Amino acid sequence: MNTASTATERTDHAADWHARVAHAFSRAAPNYARRAKAQRAMAERLLERLPRHADNLLDLGCGPGDLTAELAQYYGENCTVSGLDLAPGMLAEARKRHGESAIWLCADAADLPLPSARFDLVVSNLAIQWCPDLDRVLNEIRRVLRPGGRALINTLGPGTLDEIGQAWGRPTALLEFRDADHHRRSAHGAGFRRVEVSAHTERFHYPDLSAVMASIKGVGAQVARAGARLSRADMARATRRYEHLRTDAGLPVSYHLLSLDLER
Repeated sequence: MNTASTATERTDHAADWHARVAHAFSRAAPNYARRAKAQRAMAERLLERLPRHADNLLDLGCGPGDLTAELAQYYGENCTVSGLDLAPGMLAEARKRHGESAIWLCADAADLPLPSARFDLVVSNLAIQWCPDLDRVLNEIRRVLRPGGRALINTLGPGTLDEIGQAWGRPTALLEFRDADHHRRSAHGAGFRRVEVSAHTERFHYPDLSAVMASIKGVGAQVARAGARLSRADMARATRRYEHLRTDAGLPVSYHLLSLDLER
């Protein structure tokens, strides 16, 4: 095996993945806030765990900046708040919606262009599941935290979007979500001195398949699916499968939420 060639292929694959994610989320940016019902609901769980005080805060994977701006308001003018995202379109939307309420940065979570020990709090809501190298991301989060600093992270575990996989008959086309034990191992490996991971299932309901797909595509999640154009027959088959899952509340979409509370 040619080790150099293999390393180059991995680098090219990672670069392609990052470009696809950035493109998908940039396209989704104008509609993100309107369609991100699930994301907003899960952010509330993160907000419940905030420490009372923070001087320097990073929102990792900030999207259009709604949570970032809320955090800036929560902690007040004495806290410097930064919002970081891989997608330029998301940051353009954040600046449009929230102006200079935060410092907006375009960068990869696995390679933060930030000095070590800068932040006493890092928050991240439903972003790191898009990062192929969890170990690097958690190492970077620990590096930019001050000693005693905390990271509050919401991410997604196996079983997320299962109904969509069943409806399309292609569950392997969705993201391969990492389980709680994987996150614990990565966090301990990064050197966090306290690691807590809790799991919770959130389920949302929509009136029809079009609304389901809009909720997913509206937050950029279509990047995880195969790129082939869908035919009317594909849509009809998916609709029939999904209708078997309907409840009185509508068509379900499940998110298996993992909440990490890490202390450096």
